[in-house]
Amino acid sequence: MILRHVTVDCADPYRLAAFWSEVTGWPVSGEDAPGDPEVLVEAPAPLPGLLFIRVPEPKAGKNRIHFDWMPADRTRDEEVERVIGLGATLHEDHRTPDGRGWATLLDPEGNEFCVERGAAERHP
Repeated sequence: MILRHVTVDCADPYRLAAFWSEVTGWPVSGEDAPGDPEVLVEAPAPLPGLLFIRVPEPKAGKNRIHFDWMPADRTRDEEVERVIGLGATLHEDHRTPDGRGWATLLDPEGNEFCVERGAAERHP
C-alpha cells in the first residue's frame, strides 16, 4: 500500500491549505480554488499530500493524530517564530533550557502540530 494523502477535516479548506502550503513550501494543487470543498497541498514524492476537506461540525477537542515537523534549514526556535508569523499560535511550550524539547502550536483552525529540533541541533 501507498499512503496517498493525510486528510484534515476543516471549515475552510482553501484557507487552511494556503496556510500549510506556506508552512511546508509545497504548492496548493492548481486544480483547487477558494470555495472548493476539498483542497490538496501537493507534497514532493514519496511523501503523502495534505488533503483538506470541508465538514459542517467544528473541531471538538484535542487531535487524535498530529504532525511533528523537523525544520530542514532552520533551528526549531526560528521555525516556531516563522510559523507563528504565518498565522499559527503557540499552544504548549515544551522547550527546555538545555535546548531539547518541542513546541506545540495550533494552525488557524486550532489543529495541533509540533515543531521539534532540526537535524543540526540534534547532531551539532
